[in-house]
Amino acid sequence: MLASLVLPFLLAKATAETPALKPPQDATSVPRKAPIILEKSGGFNIGGKVIQHPVTNQTLTCDHGYMEYFIPWTPRTTGIVMWHSSSTQTFQNRWDGGEGFKDMFLRRDYPVYLWDAPRIGRAGWSCEPFYYQPDYRDSGNFIAWNFGPRPGEWWDDVQFPTENREYYWEQATGGRYIEFDTIANVHLQAEAAALSADYGMNGENIVYLTNSAAGLRAMMTVTKSNSTNIKSIVAYETVGLVYPEGQNITQGGPFGPFVVPEDDFKKLAQLKEIQFVFGDHRDESYMYVREARKVAELINGYGGNANVLKLGEDAGLLGSTHVAFADMDNDKVAGLLDELLARNGLDGY
Repeated sequence: MLASLVLPFLLAKATAETPALKPPQDATSVPRKAPIILEKSGGFNIGGKVIQHPVTNQTLTCDHGYMEYFIPWTPRTTGIVMWHSSSTQTFQNRWDGGEGFKDMFLRRDYPVYLWDAPRIGRAGWSCEPFYYQPDYRDSGNFIAWNFGPRPGEWWDDVQFPTENREYYWEQATGGRYIEFDTIANVHLQAEAAALSADYGMNGENIVYLTNSAAGLRAMMTVTKSNSTNIKSIVAYETVGLVYPEGQNITQGGPFGPFVVPEDDFKKLAQLKEIQFVFGDHRDESYMYVREARKVAELINGYGGNANVLKLGEDAGLLGSTHVAFADMDNDKVAGLLDELLARNGLDGY
């Protein structure tokens, strides 16, 4: 049976504007842990170009990506690039404000990079004009993030806070960037990430942790990269897949499928492992599960190592959402990533 909770945005009698909810007293209270010791932290821009005004000849430097980095005092040799599809916040905290993947893996001594691809978040200095209009997508977020089968109806076992749920829901759905989901932007963002990888800006052993449509972008990054620095992709609930030419697949829209030359696709088979991770309540009829299995089979046909992991069925992590690394049991999700890094020799110092 599904537990029902009617959210404020679904109330038929809701006012046109609803003030933000007051944080609960313990909203920022987390158990005290040992300090994280860093050698350095900072950020850099990558990619982009300079355009010139056709009349005044003034210039604009734009379309760069922004990479924030955190380097532990005694770092491992593998850098983890956390690539979001909504905002970096998803990697910074658990749904209830507890410790997120960023700090979890810094504690494990992995260099961590938070990536805002061109035109997203802190890399919003676009070379092209755009128009923003409110999208009224809160209810769409609820379904897309796999919190329940319909807006306001939560899965009984969902890995989301049960106390102060309305407040934490507001935190989740409000923590978004404009995503600029176009075919051109997929290429723009993948090209910037490939530059960062090829220049060694994320080290010589890179693991991409991606969420949603960032999985497609990371795969495209590998096909565009001219180095061997990218070692693995762990794609949480990827939206969009990449196929090689010759598979009778038609190029799709901004959420794929994308079709690339066979030689470029073969680069995916050179990675140590690609893992497509899906949350609970995703059966085999779910389009992206089917596509991920097909693409994994194609990658493995070229000698690669790709697989699909369903957190509910395969790992027993019931109630896992679209953003499993922010779930209430994200420590168990992190444990699965520990295993992947270890079995591929990516956990060394």
